[in-house]
Order: sequence, then structure tokens, then C-alpha cells
Amino acid sequence: MEGNLVIVESPAKAGTIQKFLGKDYTVKSSFGHIRDLKDNSLSIDVKDRFKPEYVVPDDKKKVVSELKKAAEKAETVWLASDEDREGEAISWHLYETLGLRKENTKRIVFHEITKDAILNAIQNPRDIDMNLVDAQQARRVLDRLVGFELSPILWRKIQPKLSAGRVQSVALRLIVDREREILDFKKEQYYRTDAIFHPEGTGSNVTVKASLDRKFPNQEAAEEFLNKCIGAEFRITGIDKKEGNRFPAPPFTTSSLQQEAARKLRLSVSQTMSIAQKLYEEGYITYMRTDSTNLSSLALGTAKKFICENFGENYSKPRQYKTKAKGAQEAHEAIRPTYIENTEIPGTAQEKRLYELIWKRTVASQMADAQVMRTSIKAGAEGIEESFTIQATEILFDGFLKLYIESTDDAAQEEDETILPEMHLGDALETIRMSSECKFTTPPARYTEASLVKKLEELGIGRPSTYAPTITTLKKSRGYIINGDKPGEKIPVTDIILENGAVRTVQRTEVTGAEKNRLLPQEIGMIVTDYLVDNFRTILDYGFTANVEKEFDRIASGGLEWENVISEFYTPFHEKVEETIHNNVYSHVSRELGTDPKDGQPLVAKYGHYGAYVQKGEGENRTFASLAPGQLIESLTLEDALKLFELPRTVGEHDGIPVICTKGKFGPYIKYGDRNVSIPKGKDPLSIDLQTCIDLINQAADKEANRIMAEFKDSGIQVINGNYGPYIKHAGNNYRIPKGTDAANLTEEDCKNIISGSEPTGRKRRRK
Repeated sequence: MEGNLVIVESPAKAGTIQKFLGKDYTVKSSFGHIRDLKDNSLSIDVKDRFKPEYVVPDDKKKVVSELKKAAEKAETVWLASDEDREGEAISWHLYETLGLRKENTKRIVFHEITKDAILNAIQNPRDIDMNLVDAQQARRVLDRLVGFELSPILWRKIQPKLSAGRVQSVALRLIVDREREILDFKKEQYYRTDAIFHPEGTGSNVTVKASLDRKFPNQEAAEEFLNKCIGAEFRITGIDKKEGNRFPAPPFTTSSLQQEAARKLRLSVSQTMSIAQKLYEEGYITYMRTDSTNLSSLALGTAKKFICENFGENYSKPRQYKTKAKGAQEAHEAIRPTYIENTEIPGTAQEKRLYELIWKRTVASQMADAQVMRTSIKAGAEGIEESFTIQATEILFDGFLKLYIESTDDAAQEEDETILPEMHLGDALETIRMSSECKFTTPPARYTEASLVKKLEELGIGRPSTYAPTITTLKKSRGYIINGDKPGEKIPVTDIILENGAVRTVQRTEVTGAEKNRLLPQEIGMIVTDYLVDNFRTILDYGFTANVEKEFDRIASGGLEWENVISEFYTPFHEKVEETIHNNVYSHVSRELGTDPKDGQPLVAKYGHYGAYVQKGEGENRTFASLAPGQLIESLTLEDALKLFELPRTVGEHDGIPVICTKGKFGPYIKYGDRNVSIPKGKDPLSIDLQTCIDLINQAADKEANRIMAEFKDSGIQVINGNYGPYIKHAGNNYRIPKGTDAANLTEEDCKNIISGSEPTGRKRRRK
């Protein structure tokens, strides 16, 4: 027997732990799960208590073989996977697959990868918690049953290669429901009135901004009000001052970290989790999958010491936050730095920025409240019913604000410090300017990744570990949603200005509905959601999905048997699947848009095998155009549809060859003879001019010329400088150039030797 074998999930984690344990321990990685359900079959025996059929994937067989050999030689095997349900399941699968024995196998958990935490875990081992394992198995089995039985219905009724999922489809429904709210929203015009006053008697040229307490429905009402204000003497009619406190936000949970990193650092949810995983494995932060806002007594003590030494004792206020998330069980502590005194870490720019965010949030949570003075001043004039309000917030003691301010999804809600001059009741206010601006009511905002995570958490749908892969699946794997911008609608409006004793009107353009970096449903996402809601309303119900999570929590605490939970769900679900797959109801989406005013041909938006498109005309004279990314059949206008048929467009000629703008599967491009040149993002193929096209054609030609490093025309061999490095091209095939070879100086003979001694690159055919 050879000492101690410690098994963790990742090589990075193994390397960090090995440094702490020394030569008496061998630390190896399982590279995540070593066993799972089969890929291409249900792999669940629905007749025998839903018994899962686990297999070791081909890419894990070598790892399993090596771990098994090491385990047979070890005196003690320490299973040190993560402390959540997924980690517990990994330890159980290792125990079962490697044939480990209870007498020499120990389960250890730790919340941070530090020497003290690792040594403490080894001194306090435990058995594998089968309740946690069962909760993970229940989730895995239920998700497989839902996905495996719903997806074939979508293939048959809508389109091949679609998928559905228990959490995925509900998250998609949230995005689709929000889009429908926006489509149904009827905007209303209103006039908002602001004024700039100069408080007389202050002895300075300082001005203050005030807002009217009434909105006007139209231009006439706003103009009438401003005309009444000509020559009016405004005075201060009320002053209300209130001292209050602002409190620091709690330390990060997984979801709050995902939201704040999106707002402050512009990171996607998956980027945040990937970077946090790296920081955890390097020992810089505690475990990054947690529902808890709790901090250890050690963390509280070190934070207090740091704050007192660096800011002063009056800035310290130790506090423990109560975890709000229902069923929080994934970990015992919030995400925090392992060592508070480490204000900086080595690493990439993104790693440093995310660590700084976690560090600031943790330390700020233990700092004193900020003390603020909120002032509200009313201003009115004789004969005018409406009044103006001047508001300000003054920070009396900055407290935690010295270090950190939490962001919100609505920037308008964030308070800025405003200090007003000394003003008193009855003081006169000179009107410098008044303006009534035409505005429009706004629909609910589309979700960002951060706000979607917040909503899922509020509804109790999914768990912190599921949010990132769910959003990634919806975007990349299925194409149900995209990240995109909405340019908004430009509307000519009239504003009214009162200045120098006279009222005048100003024409401008108001942009309404513009949004950036939002989750936009694609047509296929709308269709799939509608079909599932119509036929499987229970699965898509927000309350049902949240209740399933509660049942998983009860399984984890030993209050339910997981097989009973699955059985109760599966019987009615499977009956509905059988009924639906055999009925003759299919998803058909079609919408008449109108007729082309030029030729009178009808236009109809439809969804087909290759996606959403518009059909113009009927019979043999029909023409077709695909919808652009982000366009939806429901909101497509006749004008939008007609633009789709404006391509291909001949821009002009260059050297006697037509320059044609068109679009294909990968976006708009220029067709110039037998060459295709991509049109970059931001350039409109419907309005791009000839000179810009010529410049793009020349740039592409220069790039292509630099791409060919060497050419041997007699043998038809080229040495190409590709996106991933140089390679040889011959007879339609590509060949790798061996490492260490100077590609720039390859001779024709060298190339022939490489070609004859190697296989062409490309995907190998899979055996069926």
C-alpha cells in the first residue's frame, strides 16, 4: 500500500492542494464526472423505480483506469470533490466505479482551498451523503425524462434538431412572455416639465433643477401651463429634510455575483462562472456555487482588522447577513476572498477585476452604514396649482460608500450626491428656463443575462449552478435567443421652452424603445414556447418548476424518496406525451402582411424547415426572403418585409465588373465577379456606397495576397497562412505543417514530403 490518494475534479485544483499536503499525499483529478447516463438513449428503467443506467464515456475510460490503479495501491482514498450536490454525486460515482471499500475511503469537504481548510477537512472526514446524491440523481433523471420525451415531439411537430428542457424551456418562456408584453404595449405620449431656477439671495450664480409634479397629456396642455408661468414669481413653499442611512449589500451569492459582474464588468454569466472557478481553484476565493450570504467568524474577524487598520474604527461594523434564498443548502458560506489582506492577486485582467469586485463587496459588507441627508424642497407661484420639487441627497458620512456602491438594473434609481445652497421658506426663485419635453411611456425592459438570473432566482427556478449553462444552451446550442440591440423607433416631436420671458417650440426626434445587449427571442424560440405552453402547460408553469426545486431540497434533507417524486410526475406526463405525439396537430405559423404597392403582389410571413421567411407572390412566380436575426413574424411590418426583397442590389461597377450587395446564410456580403467579400457589422447593404464597397474589395484582396506564403503552380501546392497558423493546400485538401518547421522557407520538395507522409485534415466519419 502506498500512502494517501486524494481525488478532486480539476487538475488546477489538484495542483493547488498538492502544494499544501506534501509528499505523503498524491492528488489526482477525475476531470469532472466520470460516469453519466448514455448519450443516445433514455438510459432510465421507467419500469424499475427509474433506475439510471450509468456508463463511463469513452473519453473518461483512460482516467478511470489510471484512478483505479492508483486507488488499488493506496492505503487511504480521500474523495475531495466539491461540497454541493453535484460534487457529492461525483464522489459517489468514483466510489462505485473504482470499486472502493468503505474501510479505507473517506469523504472530505472544504469551502476554500487554503492549507488550514484542507488540513481541517482531513482531520474531520465523513461518509458520502446519499441524500445529497439522491437529490442530484432526481434532478438528472427528471431532466433526462423531460428532454428525452419532449424533444421528439418538437422534431415531428415543428422542426428537427430542437430540444426542450425542464429549466431551459421555462427560462425561454420568461423571455418570450416579456417580448409579448412589449408587442402588446401601447405607448402613450406625455409632456414632462423641468425648470432651472436661480435662488435669489444666495450671493452666487448657482442654479438648481426642479421637476413639476404633474405630467401633461399633450402639447396644448403643456404650452398652456408654460404661458401661465410667464412672469410668475416662484418661491419656496416647503422644505423637508430627513436624515437616513444607506446599508451595504450582503456578500456575494452565485446569482448576485453573476448580476453584479454583468452590470459592472460587462461579463456574461458563463464568463463570470468560468473566471470564478479559476479563482477558486487557485485558492483566491471561497467556493463559487452558493446560496448563502453567511461569513465565517474568521472572515468577520479579519475583515474588521483590515477595516480598522486602513479606514479607522468608525468605519467598522461587523454584521452577519441572513440568507434569503429558500432552501439554501449548496454551501455554508458566501463567496469571499480567502485572505482579506490580499487586496490584489496575479492573473489575467479579467481575473483581477472579478477578484477586486468580490474583495470590495466582502469588505464593504462589514463597514459602517452611510449617513445621508435627503432634502425635498417645494416651489410654487400664486395662481398656479402645480408645484415644482427640488430634490437632493447629501452624504454626511460615507461609511461603506468609501469602498463600494452596488449597481442596479435601472441606472435611474441610483442616487448621486447633490449639495444644495442654503435656502429658506419664502425665498424667491428666478426662473432661468422651463422646458416641457415630449416623452412616451415605455414598455417593460427586455431581459439582460443579469436580470434573467435575478428573475429565475425570485421565482425559485433552477439553482445557481444551472443558470449559466441554461442561458448558454438557449443562445448557442439551440438558437432560441440571441444577445442583441434594439435600435428603437424615431418619432418627430415638439418640445416647448420658456426662456427670457417668451414661449417657443423646438422640433426634435425622440427615440423610444431602444435597448442594448438584451436577450431577444428568435422566431423558433417563440414557436417552441407557444407549442409547449399549449400542450404541456404544467411543465412550462413557473410555480410547478419552483415546487420541483423544493422537492429536490426535501430529498437532500432526507424528507422524500427521489423515486417517489419522479413517479408522481412521470405517469401523467408520459400519458400526455403519448397523446400529443400521435395527434394530428402541428405548429403552423403564417401571417399576411399586405401587398407590394409597386406590383400588387401579396406578402406572407411564414416559418419553414429552414427558419422564418417572407413569401412574395403566389404559384411559380413566388420569391422568398429570410428574416434577419432579431426579426419576428408577429412584429414584422409590410415596410420591413419589402426591404428584405431589396437585395441583391447592384451598387455600380468597378473595373467593368458589377458590384452587387446581397446576403447569405452568414450575413450581408459583396459579390464581385467570382469573389465574395463580407460587409462588416454596422454597414447597411441597402445604403452602402460604391467607394466603400471598392475599399472592402481591395482590403480583402490584400489580405488574400498576404495569406499565400508560397505557391508552386506546377504541382498545384500552396503554403497558406490561416487563422490557426500556416498549412499546406493541395488538390482540395489541407495538410498540417509539423511543429518546429519554418513554414516561410518550405520548398516544393518539402511540401511533397509532408503531403505523402501525412493524412489530410478534416473531420473523420463517425461510425454508425
